[in-house]
Amino acid sequence: MITGHVFIATSLDGFIARPDGDIGWLLARDDHAEDHGYSDFIADKGAIVMGRGCFEKVLTMGEWAYDRPVLVLSRQLAGKPVPEALQGKVRFSGRTPKDTMTQLEAEGVNRVYVDGGQLVQSFLRDGLIADLVVTTAPVLIGAGRPLFGALPQDVSLALVSSRHFPSGLVQSTYRVLR
Repeated sequence: MITGHVFIATSLDGFIARPDGDIGWLLARDDHAEDHGYSDFIADKGAIVMGRGCFEKVLTMGEWAYDRPVLVLSRQLAGKPVPEALQGKVRFSGRTPKDTMTQLEAEGVNRVYVDGGQLVQSFLRDGLIADLVVTTAPVLIGAGRPLFGALPQDVSLALVSSRHFPSGLVQSTYRVLR
């Protein structure tokens, strides 16, 4: 059965970006030499599903960093051509999270990295997330785009592990309880 998995960073006050989408508070940290577990996390993922906002932010960050197929869920981008430099690496789709997972499972994908705040929220609402790795940066930004939004009911989590890094980042892994 296909499962969704999250690997994301937040400020201590729970924001993934400032209101305008800026993540300079995270990128400015001088701890980029630390892997923070991303290599282990991504190793068994067959695809990455991200939202339009996340995709647009990644495009501003230089060279394409993903070595897995990326599916961008966006009604706005669905049907539009993929930039030439990303053809064969990225697809656009207007499907729902559930339909997306059904499609990817039919393509032989078992584990999916879900990235982008609104998309993570949608996948959580639909019960499509198996676990979350949330890395908290020791900074308060006061306002911004929250990682979590309104939910129709509580989502219970079990703490699997927690660790800290010399940079002050704290990373917690949670399993979603069903």
